[in-house]
Amino acid sequence: MAHNEAVGTNAAHDNATETRNEASGARNKASGARNKASGANVARDKVVGTGATARAPRVGVIGGGQLARMMQEAAVPLGIELRALVEAADGATGQVVPHSEVGAADDVAAILALAEGVDVLTVEHEHVPDGVLAAADKVVPVRPGASSLAFAQDKLLMRRRLGELGIECPRWFAAKNEEDIVEAVRELGGKAILKTPRDGYDGKGVAEIRLVSQGESRLPEEDVRLETSAPIRRWLADAGDEGVLVEEFVPFACEIAQLVARRPGGQTVSWCAVETIQRGGVCSETIAPARVDADVARRAAEIAETVADRLGVVGILAVEMFVDATGRVLVNELAMRPHNSGHWTIEGAVTSQFEQHLRAVLDLPLGATGERAPWTVMVNLLGSQLEDPRDAFSTAMANNPAAKIHIYGKEVRPGRKLGHVTVCGDDLDAVRRQAHEVVEILAGERRGPAAKG
Repeated sequence: MAHNEAVGTNAAHDNATETRNEASGARNKASGARNKASGANVARDKVVGTGATARAPRVGVIGGGQLARMMQEAAVPLGIELRALVEAADGATGQVVPHSEVGAADDVAAILALAEGVDVLTVEHEHVPDGVLAAADKVVPVRPGASSLAFAQDKLLMRRRLGELGIECPRWFAAKNEEDIVEAVRELGGKAILKTPRDGYDGKGVAEIRLVSQGESRLPEEDVRLETSAPIRRWLADAGDEGVLVEEFVPFACEIAQLVARRPGGQTVSWCAVETIQRGGVCSETIAPARVDADVARRAAEIAETVADRLGVVGILAVEMFVDATGRVLVNELAMRPHNSGHWTIEGAVTSQFEQHLRAVLDLPLGATGERAPWTVMVNLLGSQLEDPRDAFSTAMANNPAAKIHIYGKEVRPGRKLGHVTVCGDDLDAVRRQAHEVVEILAGERRGPAAKG
């Protein structure tokens, strides 16, 4: 969550009608085929796994990144069978999920085929057209549903809805042309954040923008220009009639993320709020619990639980927020799936976000969310100078035997999320230092002590 960072979004509503028409024929075909599938699907809105079944509960996941990969790690001990639609057979998820099929997230036929053999369908990213999800929902429950996911896909839609709910966001404007952008930036004090409403993630589709003049605070519009690294005209063209988002530049004291899990019937549980620290527009580190006062932590939980309930989210919801110097809490972004800010829960909480997501979408009772240690720190491995970070395992493990290393099986590229390291303990400074040292070793930036045989 970079400053006013965009969380990944996709799926233009403009394509929904066309996609639904395309889906109609495939849906009819799927309807007959699913009756022949091995084991009958659990009836819609019925709790999966509470009665006698001839097979394991099956969860279908759209997406083949590290989030689906870590869902598999949570599924195995519960006897849940994961099936995935992945971008590449040798990708992060394809390596570990035996039932993986290669296909695109906008391929209606591929998603309907996945839906035929599972009890519930979920996502590991938001890049799925709403029309595709609506078509799949005719076959099997989709959680979160298209009507909920839309608010994570479209930042303008999200801000309007949160405003209706009385939840505070940074001041914002929808701008349909360059003149609108100039006026919005002027209203916001000459400096703002420009965002694409869709398709932004990890700092992509986000830019700082300001008005530039010849030292005068007020000039005729023709003498005012915008200074930004963003390709404004392309962003406007891609956004179409809805325009782009121009929002207040928030001088925040810290950034936090609040995770909640919600079942279809409304049971909701929250973890502690966590502090998130950014590097190059990407989350670099999370500290659990967040170093904020009790009132801020309580407000963060209230906001996230309200959003989950009022938007009808099923599964994990991550709410990214700014906290300013006065303690004001402002919502920045939403994600309706396991989230980078929740990786600490694997070792640091009684129930991980990945197990909880599976429980929620299967409508099973949710697990406890308490912390296992006073402090848990998660540090992302963002790129590496090594051809394979696993070459440094011996040194990294010798450096800190208590560190938990997670590698995602991705090809090394600069700045890419290749894995993460988690350390739990009583002393925050020591825990942070240990986690960073191990990541630096995996990144090829530190040698560390030699391993002893």
